[in-house]
Amino acid sequence: MASAATPGSLSFLPTTSSRTTSRNRYTPSLSTAFLRTPLRRLGFSSVAIDPLLSLHVAAKTRSIQGKGVKGVVSMVKKSVGDLTASDLKGKKVFVRADLNVPLDDNQNITDDTRIRAAIPTIKHLISNGAKVILSSHLGRPKGVTPKFSLTPLVPRISELLGIKVEKADDCIGPDVEKLVAALPEGGVLLLENVRFYKEEEKNDPEFAQKLASLADLYVNDAFGTAHRAHASTEGVTKFLKPSVAGFLLQKELDYLVGAVSNPKRPFAAIVGGSKVSSKIGVIESLLAKCDILLLGGGMIFTFYKAQGLSVGSSLVEEDKIELATSLLEKAKALGVSLLLPTDVVVADKFAPDANTQIVPASAIPDGWMGLDIGPDSIKTFNAALDTTKTVIWNGPMGVFEFEKFAAGTEAVANKLAELSGKGVTTIIGGGDSVAAVEKVGVAELMSHISTGGGASLELLEGKQLPGVLALDEAVPVPV
Repeated sequence: MASAATPGSLSFLPTTSSRTTSRNRYTPSLSTAFLRTPLRRLGFSSVAIDPLLSLHVAAKTRSIQGKGVKGVVSMVKKSVGDLTASDLKGKKVFVRADLNVPLDDNQNITDDTRIRAAIPTIKHLISNGAKVILSSHLGRPKGVTPKFSLTPLVPRISELLGIKVEKADDCIGPDVEKLVAALPEGGVLLLENVRFYKEEEKNDPEFAQKLASLADLYVNDAFGTAHRAHASTEGVTKFLKPSVAGFLLQKELDYLVGAVSNPKRPFAAIVGGSKVSSKIGVIESLLAKCDILLLGGGMIFTFYKAQGLSVGSSLVEEDKIELATSLLEKAKALGVSLLLPTDVVVADKFAPDANTQIVPASAIPDGWMGLDIGPDSIKTFNAALDTTKTVIWNGPMGVFEFEKFAAGTEAVANKLAELSGKGVTTIIGGGDSVAAVEKVGVAELMSHISTGGGASLELLEGKQLPGVLALDEAVPVPV
């Protein structure tokens, strides 16, 4: 195996213990009352429950009110779990969910993950006697587009809730108002695709007011669209109070903001993908937080070229070579152990049937392109990950859509599954990484899988999400 000192690999190890000692670990109090609160707020429903993490995150984010990281403070929001039965019974609740699921040519749902993710919040509301008005978008319709109707979702939502869900043919108007008026306590009405109206994405105040007029209060559980200031995600909050986070949205914030800002250490970040330009913000943000940074995917060749290595015909962003150099220097200055792959799988063309060979990162032949990390790199990465307590992963290690170049990405997925079983907090930060753990069949073993691609990236970059900022602030809890 190539060592960390060989060309093509960088390992910037801390020269002192200052990095570790300056980040004191937080040991939460395990009082009974305190134990209940964060767990209720998180709304965990999968097998990968980490109660100590939820305690750690909930306590830490609350305890830094007014003096901590801006992104954390701004994201501590009131949750649907904070509302009592008296707050909900008989109330009409506008719930914005992300039910944007894939459908086949026969309008059959091919992946119901997002529907299942919305169920805990809806069940909580109906069990407390609320009347749920459920809203979502589907696809990118241009006006009223029948193939993007939410009607095909009704049977699956009804099945998961165990009740008959009613469906409106519109999302505003007199007919919808009549259906809302007829809703019994514990009933659910699914509105038609809110993006059938162009006013939705324009965040038109009049349209937002029409949506809000249907309800008494608002719950946003659509993390996947929380980075957009749309009428149903941001506009309605100006007319409905309280406006709170659903369990899914709260869980996303607790992990992607809380756990990343205050991780159990050592904390490793794995960042992949084709281009440095698409992950600049994520890399820069994580460099300030993590102890170990592993890079993979097409972006590594820009870093190689920045080190003066030949990259053959691999993908390189020439205008980002200087940036890659500065990121390497920043990692060294911060004492972050940054690892680039020591070997790569190269191909003579970008195709699933390409000829391949494994070469050192310093010896990529002319005319060949790197499409995956190699076996020595997998061993090096695994050894680094074995030292961790928290890991976040965003982006594939190679072109995993082609079986010949899927080994690196699948190895990371399997390693994180193994680490999860040992108590390591594993966070899958959306997009292709989610597809990878689903493909390998280890998704349920992860501590948290983000449901939002773009929203996850923006949170990891330290950006604030309009759909979250618009929600009511949580009341600080003494710790």
